[in-house]
Order: sequence, then C-alpha cells, then structure tokens
Amino acid sequence: MARSVESIRRAVLGALGAVLVVIGAALLVLPGPGLLLVFAGMVLLARAVPALDRFVAPVRRQAMRAAEESVSSPWRIAGSILVGLLLIVAGVVWGALPQLPYSGWGTGASLIISGVILFALLGWTHRRNHAARGRP
Repeated sequence: MARSVESIRRAVLGALGAVLVVIGAALLVLPGPGLLLVFAGMVLLARAVPALDRFVAPVRRQAMRAAEESVSSPWRIAGSILVGLLLIVAGVVWGALPQLPYSGWGTGASLIISGVILFALLGWTHRRNHAARGRP
C-alpha cells in the first residue's frame, strides 16, 4: 500500500514537473516567467526522479543570476517595473477587447499573472540582494 502511494506521488510530481518545464520553455520566448517555471518543473521532476537532481543546480544558478541582474542597477529595476506594468495593462486590454488576436480572459489572465509574478520576484530579489549586502 505504501509503495503504491509513493508511486502515485512520484507520478504526479513527474507529470506536474514535466508540464511546468514545457510551459516554462514556451515562456522563455513568450511573455512570462519562463526560467522560473523551468526551475520549478525541474525541482518537481528531481523529486519524482532522484537521478535528475544533478540538473537542478545549474538551472537554479542561472535563475538566480538572471534575478540578480534584474536588480543590478536603478535602470534595470525601472525597466522591470515598466515591463510588469505593461504586462498587466496588456492583460486587461487582451481580456477586454474581443477584436484582438487570441483575445479573451485566458490570455489576459496569463499576462496579468505574469506581471504580478514579475513584481513578486523583483521584490524578493531586491530584498535578498540588500540582505546579502547588509543593508536594511
């Protein structure tokens, strides 16, 4: 019984991880938090298949490097904030105007969620970098 529960848990984690990796890979070229989703998917896949754990560290390093670069200067922070605002505005526009291609609240919500995730990551990275430097 315990073995079957563990097998089901690993299968669910593996399937969810694979879905996140595929969506994240698509979002690397589309607007959205692609690298974050690839990282989250890799973590879930590594929990399902321990042999994949060696692939998590390089993805984590790349994700952390990209996050740190996003707050490395005031211009980058301003650019990230501008992109986040544009994603949210574009989401509202895509949800509200049916004449746009791929219009609807599915597309709009994904853009809005991407903007919110960008702001959350920006805040987290900014706090993390200031804590590492010993600033308040």
